[in-house]
Amino acid sequence: MEKNITLQQLQRYQEAFAGDLAKNVALRACTANGVVKSATDPQALRTSRHQYSISLEQGEITNQKQTGRCWMFAALNTMRFAIMKKLDLETLELSQNYTLFYDKLEKSNYFLENILATLEEPTAGRVIAHLLRDPLGDGGQWDMLCSLVGKYGVVPKDAMPETAASSSTREMTRYMTKKLREYACVLREGHAAGKPVEELRGQKDSMLQTIYNILCISLGTPPKTFTFEARNKKKEFIRDEGLTGVEFFQKYVGWELGDYVSLINAPTADKPYHKTYTVKLLGNVAEGRPVQYLNLPIEDLKAAAIAQLRDGQPVWFGCDVGQDSLRDAGILDREAIRADQLFGTAFGMDKAQRLDYGDSLMTHAMVFQGVNLDKDGKPNRWRVENSWGKEPGDNGYYVMGDGWFDEYTYQVVVNKKYLTEAQRQELEQPPIPLEPWDPMGSLAL
Repeated sequence: MEKNITLQQLQRYQEAFAGDLAKNVALRACTANGVVKSATDPQALRTSRHQYSISLEQGEITNQKQTGRCWMFAALNTMRFAIMKKLDLETLELSQNYTLFYDKLEKSNYFLENILATLEEPTAGRVIAHLLRDPLGDGGQWDMLCSLVGKYGVVPKDAMPETAASSSTREMTRYMTKKLREYACVLREGHAAGKPVEELRGQKDSMLQTIYNILCISLGTPPKTFTFEARNKKKEFIRDEGLTGVEFFQKYVGWELGDYVSLINAPTADKPYHKTYTVKLLGNVAEGRPVQYLNLPIEDLKAAAIAQLRDGQPVWFGCDVGQDSLRDAGILDREAIRADQLFGTAFGMDKAQRLDYGDSLMTHAMVFQGVNLDKDGKPNRWRVENSWGKEPGDNGYYVMGDGWFDEYTYQVVVNKKYLTEAQRQELEQPPIPLEPWDPMGSLAL
């Protein structure tokens, strides 16, 4: 067999394609309509019903707009649910701009500390390349949000509304990234010139002042205290004055954040089940809680999620939203897009192989607000609250097939009281550190 494609091969390919009627029908459909529309199975639209045996009521749908804050929106949506239930509110939205401000500030400090911790690494090496690639992108993880909330709390949206920059972060982040890369250069060149680490760390204060200034100009100054005002379903007026973000969280959400844990499903050979894992150099708050996961079979993730939903609490989860999904219709279903039939070839990798070979990883976080259980108590579809506005799906809600959950859901966050005793004991194991570029180190956008 030749290394190169020969003219004889090309002729054979052309003749085989020309003689295949099905492929020529597919050609006409695809060139006129595109791949997804041509491969969409209309049967998926019929079977993906927005009816669920367990369904929680949430406030108005949120919209992250041109940002990668899904992890933040999803977490705040689970928290606002608790406030709405406690105060009997029709709807409520927490300020995503407030948590964005402190996430960017803390990520900047975390980045600079990582630069100081890796001064002996070569600039052209993989570690420094990883750190410099995206020092403070929008993406994040559940534990990172917990670190922010534990330190700064949360505030209602009207206490720190959205701005043009918070709704479209690309420009602000570009200039902050330029400064952080410049600061990394200053610190590393200072080290090469013989300056001690503590002297270099002393330069960090003025660096962070500049970052803080950019954030204030772009996002506004976060409130130290605020007044919470709302009217409940009975039209009773609520006012609470002089609250800090931490006080508001403690009083109205009231969670012990340490009780909420991340379960993942990563069926790869290098990550045995029933072990805990963390990821090197992944975080935002320097003194915050590290990212930690317990890897379990997929049925265990479902069981924990269903238990929490039965108890009337939504569930934060992370998935690969771009796989087998119809965005406008709001459908996540393995049978929704039959690209295998359109192109006449099977796509045969399993979940572990897709992780190992870079074909899939967690890209997006949303909230389970319900599940449909069949007569045997088994889930067959899941109600998903997204943060892309009201237009997609059923007023912003998606429906996920249970087979899609199996293949493309990677993480759920539940209160550890919904785990088995054995699983709670497994959480106590020292976590196995994963490399920063491991697929389980991906951030939800």
